[in-house]
Amino acid sequence: MRFKILTITAAILISICANVYASPTLSKNSKGEDVITLQKKLYLIGYEITEIDGIFGNETERAVLAFQKDKEISATGVVTNVTWRALQKAKPIKGRELPSKMTTKIKTVKEPKNSNSAPINKNLVPYGKTFITGNQGLEIVATAKNYIGVPYVFGGNTPKGFDCSGFLEYVFKQNGFVIPRLADEQYLLGKAAKVSQLSAGDLVFFTTYTSGASHCGFYVGDRRFLHASSSRGIRIDSLDSEYWSSRFLGARKIIVD
Repeated sequence: MRFKILTITAAILISICANVYASPTLSKNSKGEDVITLQKKLYLIGYEITEIDGIFGNETERAVLAFQKDKEISATGVVTNVTWRALQKAKPIKGRELPSKMTTKIKTVKEPKNSNSAPINKNLVPYGKTFITGNQGLEIVATAKNYIGVPYVFGGNTPKGFDCSGFLEYVFKQNGFVIPRLADEQYLLGKAAKVSQLSAGDLVFFTTYTSGASHCGFYVGDRRFLHASSSRGIRIDSLDSEYWSSRFLGARKIIVD
């Protein structure tokens, strides 16, 4: 009897752990980067998407319903783990690319200001190059740690709530740097590096609910990273955990050696 209780308890704990890092659930009126990822994927695999704007409206709902019916998934129009997994497996139509006019339109916040209420210096960040010093990396991590505990919000890029790439964008702005808004664009920053080569402030990326860079965070040292978890908000996790190690995509070194 005791063994049975322990077995049931273990099963419950496994279920809880699996749900901690569940893919984001999207439905009508959801907004943000995750919706953009969804819209891009639906378009590339052949569904009717005419505007990629990060807003889960009628058109996106119709495309989701059509996809769910085609894949014999419960047609609810709500995107949960089951639909994300099916989307991840779906192959893009050969030769189909996103038209240049289908630009993303997530609304951003006003430029943050320094303590003297003067606009910060905009240092536009180049792709493929290191661009900050080690001391700046430490300052960026210190800024990021101030927001530990802030909740996760779809499309969020303010202290009221962040998504993963919105968190990176906001922290960089607070330190005088302007970076791209989306995770797959942020993955082009800096240079590819091994974890052993990273310093505090460098970036780490993961493949979670869709292929490519769909999650990101700041490396803080000791094989740990600071990020916006979809279930627990801003927190520090280990790169060596079973979940994150299996989804690690790569690291980008942005700090000048």
